[in-house]
Amino acid sequence: MNVKSRHHLRGDEIDEIRDAVREGLGVEIEGDAFEDVEFTDSEERVVLVDGEPLVAFFDDEPFLTVRGANEFPPERRVVTVDAGAVSFVSDGANVMRPGIVEADDAIGPGDLVCIAEETHGKVLAVGRADVDGSEMAGDSGKVVTSLHHVGDELYEFSV
Repeated sequence: MNVKSRHHLRGDEIDEIRDAVREGLGVEIEGDAFEDVEFTDSEERVVLVDGEPLVAFFDDEPFLTVRGANEFPPERRVVTVDAGAVSFVSDGANVMRPGIVEADDAIGPGDLVCIAEETHGKVLAVGRADVDGSEMAGDSGKVVTSLHHVGDELYEFSV
């Protein structure tokens, strides 16, 4: 990921990002410096918070990255998977019903979600829900489309 541009965000832009993350995940992003990063080889857009890539835009919607979600653990929009799903989710696989232990009932189709493992609660991926949270657990079928995961280019990105 080659950086095309990097600039500090204005106060109102920071407020919009903080508000969106607070409303979606129920957490406050704390930091002094917020920088917008655009890339030459990707449409992705990342916000560095005190130099760390903690927020990304998914379809123009700000949301915590995997690193961001582990720095500021989300209170809402969390899908928890069992140990058997960890390696698949960590490799970028979509989330399937049999691996789900728990899902926030407030999740709706199209919502961005954090996918966490049940043992330690660490976030492994960010995805977009395909169904309501109340319909996620079950025997078969894909319920979350993976967008960003541990070990991908965005996760490995550093300045």
